Amino acid sequence: AKVLKVNDGEGMAALSYKRLAADKGLKRLKEAFENKEVLKEKVTQVMEKGLVVEVEGTRVFIPASMVSDTYDKDLSKYAGQEIEFVVTEFNPSGRRSRIIGDRKQILLEKKAAMQKELFEKIAVGQTVEGVVKNVTDFGAFIDLGGADGLLHISEMSWGRIENPKKVFKVGDKLKVLIKEINGNKIALSLKFDDANPWKNAAEKYAVGNVVTGKVARMTDFGAFVELEPGVDALLHVSQIAKEHIEKPSDVLSVGDEVTAKVVDFNEADHKISLSVKALTAPETVEAEEESDADVVSVDIDAVIAAEAENSEK
Repeated sequence: AKVLKVNDGEGMAALSYKRLAADKGLKRLKEAFENKEVLKEKVTQVMEKGLVVEVEGTRVFIPASMVSDTYDKDLSKYAGQEIEFVVTEFNPSGRRSRIIGDRKQILLEKKAAMQKELFEKIAVGQTVEGVVKNVTDFGAFIDLGGADGLLHISEMSWGRIENPKKVFKVGDKLKVLIKEINGNKIALSLKFDDANPWKNAAEKYAVGNVVTGKVARMTDFGAFVELEPGVDALLHVSQIAKEHIEKPSDVLSVGDEVTAKVVDFNEADHKISLSVKALTAPETVEAEEESDADVVSVDIDAVIAAEAENSEK
């Protein structure tokens, strides 16, 4: 114990174990501050503005802004946890006694080291594993272990994704393709080449083939029909029916199943044109040919009869 008073007036010495422990704690913190040493202690108190840890009985305050490298609204999760920190301010004496710790600095240093290691081993075209960190309306941020990559909504599937939040949630593990690396920015994709629906599209959707799909979306000039995830075809308003149609929505709705003939296939631009009208065209042509044949046969009979009459005369 530490002697506080030799004689308290009654012949007794006043001792303090707590004060001795505090002195030891101050000495330990001073060394850590001067050497920029990383300390690890348990959180003893969660306050509105930060956390409190104790080093050999001496309190160290870690402000909320220095707890994490990202904004933490709820600090209660740190209660009782052991955390690493460095002492960034050591002023134990005077009216404005302050001993301040910083955890954020350590996290940023670790992240920088992990980021450097990650960029040294990844390359465009590689498949890597990651964890969904955040999901937005335009995509998802994937933690690759040292850096985050953006999985844009347009790269989530060969098909159409309306809302990323309905497909992914924070914590999901994914295998993603590194599409592009630009400085510290990483663009990711789930559109793997072996699953590309356009690989065999030329055969499946050759001109003349009859196909079936569902109306995916409507425009004033036609309807886009999804033949399979990632493959849409345009059914122009002029090709929906034999009769004149003002608007596609007059006869079609999203989700309707449509059977039509492929009338144009452009593999380079990934464009396919369909026609329902073309399905009825052959019957029309045949009917017209039969009608023409009847007219011709009647004419021939009339000619033969006329010639016979003339020869008798």
